[in-house]
Amino acid sequence: MTAYPAAQYFLSSYISPPGDLSVIAPRHDQNIALWRSHDSRVELVRVWELERVSGQKHHFWPLFTVDRYTKVLTELLAAEGLSPEDVSLSWGTPGLPRHADIKLPAGTEDFPVHSLAHLYSGLLLDSEVFRSETIVGMALDGRPDFGLDRTGKKYWYTGCVSAKGDVDFAPVESPAPIYDAASSEFGREPGTLMALASACPTEIAYDTEAAVRELELFGGRRVPLVDTLPFVQAAIRAAESQLPSMELDSRFTRQEHLQSAVMKIVQTACELVMVRNVDRLLESAGVDPRQAYLSLSGGFALNCPTNSFLLRRYGFKGLLTPPSANDSGQALGIGLLGLLGEGLLPGGGFKLESAYHGSELTDVEDALRHFEDFIEDVQDFTEAQFVEDLSAGPLVWADGAAEIGPRALGHRSILADPRSPRSKELLNDWKGRQWWRPVAPIVLEEYSGEWFEDPWPSPYMLETAYVAESKRHLVPAVLHLDDSARRQTLSAATNPLLYRAIEAFRQATGVPMVCNTSLNDKGEPVVDTAAQALNFAIRKGAAVAYLAGRRVRLRTEARDRSPVPSGRHPRREELFAGQEQDRDAIWQSWVDAGYSTAAMVLMSRSPELRDQGLATPAMVNKLAEVASARDASGTLALAAAKHARMFGPDSVYDPESAEGAAF
Repeated sequence: MTAYPAAQYFLSSYISPPGDLSVIAPRHDQNIALWRSHDSRVELVRVWELERVSGQKHHFWPLFTVDRYTKVLTELLAAEGLSPEDVSLSWGTPGLPRHADIKLPAGTEDFPVHSLAHLYSGLLLDSEVFRSETIVGMALDGRPDFGLDRTGKKYWYTGCVSAKGDVDFAPVESPAPIYDAASSEFGREPGTLMALASACPTEIAYDTEAAVRELELFGGRRVPLVDTLPFVQAAIRAAESQLPSMELDSRFTRQEHLQSAVMKIVQTACELVMVRNVDRLLESAGVDPRQAYLSLSGGFALNCPTNSFLLRRYGFKGLLTPPSANDSGQALGIGLLGLLGEGLLPGGGFKLESAYHGSELTDVEDALRHFEDFIEDVQDFTEAQFVEDLSAGPLVWADGAAEIGPRALGHRSILADPRSPRSKELLNDWKGRQWWRPVAPIVLEEYSGEWFEDPWPSPYMLETAYVAESKRHLVPAVLHLDDSARRQTLSAATNPLLYRAIEAFRQATGVPMVCNTSLNDKGEPVVDTAAQALNFAIRKGAAVAYLAGRRVRLRTEARDRSPVPSGRHPRREELFAGQEQDRDAIWQSWVDAGYSTAAMVLMSRSPELRDQGLATPAMVNKLAEVASARDASGTLALAAAKHARMFGPDSVYDPESAEGAAF
């Protein structure tokens, strides 16, 4: 074990590498984590998801030079009273100051570091559980980025069985490429399609089990989309042939009926693939699932129906999944891997106690002054006033450190009364979403068993649970079509102010939950600051916003006298803008070396092709030509066009770009 001083700081990052590789190996959902090790304990100090800073959803714009990275990092660390010189080691992004290679566990040679980082973000969520329990773990996403790999990998997705910290690794199949194929065919994000599957009742006859038997989704030499695109296209054809003879709900469009029918097949297929995975792992290790935890990570771990399906089917003791299960949690996993390699884990205790590790809400006073024309008065929080406000309509709620991960968990939320269907309508209207999109409940932990059929806690809103039959009529705003809800359970220890608020609502109404959705507009990351929260509240006509325990009553009549903000509040765009000259020079260097854009795309997917000692430009270009000739669907040509559009000479930094959604 490496000897460190009593208090030591570390950085783990998942950002595009600066310099030559910035346009070859870009990353999306970029994020940075700050760690402290002291007194035999490891602490996660802060996580910065760059989309919250920049305003660019799924932030994909690189920091093209080390100097620009250092400028951004200096500003971020200053809020913690630190500077880059205070950091001992940095993992995750080659080319950055103090970068060190991660010392990987033995037996992981066949797996990408990207997948291993996802895996350990779940395995080490609680180091005591890791040391003392059995864990069945899987890291499941679309595809790894290979940014930390020197060679290609035999498998893309990592599974394991960990027995008291002794980990045996095995390849697993990822269902995520099935969702990716559907997303590609329908032009919608996976989360929207998942919601539509349960929102609309349309279902067709289809032999999903037979179709899934033909799928092999380990990755490696065979790209899963080669199989999953035809799978989804076959389901679409079946739906198109059956829909004309069906009586359809007129509230949905024909395309929504089609997509919902197909997504039910996709969801079933994903569950079947997961059963194959779990059965293989349990059988290989002789594990009784009732004596083991299930750990899921990677983007597919955000699939709440599958998570709950597995918990119910196998009876696992619990679920170990971080709130930032997708690539927004790569810095978390990279950091845990790095700390493990340095010998600071698992011996040093670590437990992720809550999701609240994002930026603190430090600008309340400045925000109140900035929007004073729209403010009637400001008072301290009281339980009685909160109940009155919530009963009157949706309200904005921002408090403390932001949540990490893609879901609002009570620190950057819009809250509403679950007793009225009108709440769901208003929330979807505020956010510019389809009318059928569900909203989730936050329920007090001790009442969850009374109101939901499934007993396990869900602090990060990563499972669905059926609402108890006797309670369903009381909370229509949170019900899915099948009477389930994507709940978050809340304890007084993790969020005391919101707990007090919901407890007051329970005492007044008998209902121990509120509606919750993320505090952001369509196409916008979740807000980070008080000013962004107030901007949203004013634009949407909210009557009240709660900021760090203060009730801000807004003047509706002020909208007639003062200009309402025309768009979302500015973020820190200047930290990322103005890099086009550096980017153009980097791009041109690859063009001058003889690489085509299609060749650059292939290089982004292969460490060997990026190694100019192994592969010359002529070789890579020839491979691109051959791949394009064999690509009947034109996917490589489309990828090359998109790559040039996002990172080539004609691209400019746009914080409101939606390109990253499908990157």
